Amino acid sequence: MLIKTYGSAVYGVDALTITVEVNISPGIRFFLVGLPDNAVKESHQRISAALKNNGYKIPGKEITINMAPADIKKEGSAYDLTLAIGILAASGQVSKPEMTEDYIIMGEVALDGQLRSIKGALPIAIKAKKEGFKGIILPKKNAQEAAIVEGLEVYGADTLAEVIDLFDGKSDLQPTKFDINKEFENYDAISGVDFADVKGQENVKRALEIAAAGGHNAIMIGPPGSGKSMLAKRLSTILPPLSMDEALETTKIHSVSGLLGDTTGLITQRPFRSPHHTVSDVALVGGGSNPKPGEISLAHNGILFLDELPEFKRQVLEVMRQPLEDRVVTISRAKISVDYPASFMLIAAMNPSPSGDFYDPSGQSGDPEHIVKRYLAKISGPLMDRIDLHIEVQPVPYEKLSNKEEGENSKTIRARVIKARNIQIERFKEINGMHSNAQLTPKLVKKYCQIDAAGEALLKNAMEKLGLSARSYERIFKVARTIADLENTSNIEVQHIAEAIQYRSLDRDGWLG
Repeated sequence: MLIKTYGSAVYGVDALTITVEVNISPGIRFFLVGLPDNAVKESHQRISAALKNNGYKIPGKEITINMAPADIKKEGSAYDLTLAIGILAASGQVSKPEMTEDYIIMGEVALDGQLRSIKGALPIAIKAKKEGFKGIILPKKNAQEAAIVEGLEVYGADTLAEVIDLFDGKSDLQPTKFDINKEFENYDAISGVDFADVKGQENVKRALEIAAAGGHNAIMIGPPGSGKSMLAKRLSTILPPLSMDEALETTKIHSVSGLLGDTTGLITQRPFRSPHHTVSDVALVGGGSNPKPGEISLAHNGILFLDELPEFKRQVLEVMRQPLEDRVVTISRAKISVDYPASFMLIAAMNPSPSGDFYDPSGQSGDPEHIVKRYLAKISGPLMDRIDLHIEVQPVPYEKLSNKEEGENSKTIRARVIKARNIQIERFKEINGMHSNAQLTPKLVKKYCQIDAAGEALLKNAMEKLGLSARSYERIFKVARTIADLENTSNIEVQHIAEAIQYRSLDRDGWLG
């Protein structure tokens, strides 16, 4: 008897339906074909033990299983449940074998029949809905995640026996329901941090507000203990809440990485990733023998925070250059190429010198100028080209640390950021894939960043007097455009240019002096 069951393979952040054909005929052999890896081949032993421990058996006949398409490698233990139900249906051990045509079935089976969670349940569910399946059957821990997809019956089971009962018409399992609105409630309470916690540093808060409003990359330069990490961790609280499309994109990436919790089906908070400076280039951008997302993809629609930037290996930093421009990472292998989204804000922090002190040519402390320049040279020019704001962070004096008054909270700042972002969304609505000023190309800078004669004169004077590099020119326009949006003015004015110039400190001649 020939039976077809259906599973799914995840490549990148998308799924591909796998047809599992099970044929049982006279004989005593077992064949599993269709380019399965070792984990899939080992499923025979897991399924055999699980069925025996639950009162069923693998028939003593010739069993041939083909996993199609046969030219794509099938990896992992998530096909255990697909294969087990196929064997039971083909051998007549379930009363409703025709149900296998209607469902995607996935799950790892333990020897006692317990079902273990899988990776990529959300993209699998999205693909199942797209291809017209009635529903999906998978471990209960993945049910909330898959139930995000509307119009799909999602059955979450704890054991193999529960799934068998479903195909026997004896199950009391009910489709899992997902309340999207409930997931987006209490946005402010979840993160547990707030800009109101930060004492002083008003200039840095202003700069980070500009970064958030325009989606700009930023670097903070200041001595240890000045609050760089504290400020960076609070930046996500002033970013606009995730839209539904962004939440789905972000959740898909974390799903295929196996990073979703058992109770959380949908990621509603913008990610904040902070890898250690010992991270490898593969861990940062993704890849490996079995490609999976790296830190920059896990930060998609959120923030990638690199603390102590000069301590990262230069090779590691250089591999970020293309993703920062393209907002996608392509991992190519001999037989397959996968894309991972990587649209994130890069927020970096560093000391101004190896000792951590600002260089002062008239003082006794700190490092000599040539030591400082060598330290800064660890960060390449092309990488700095992709950072819009350079923010100097000074230590907070005791008077401000001891001040009992709270500063402006994240909710208030975020309201201004959202207004500025809405202006940009409206401005770029005809341009596919563009939603913030940080994405402006040189051609679009000329179109949307016009300045008057007074602004031109100020910028020309600044370039000459401060020794600003050529890389500063377009960055100043982009940041000035965002400052104007925060003030809800259609034209970039002189004061906007003046403020944007302040955020190019690393490009100035003798900036530490």
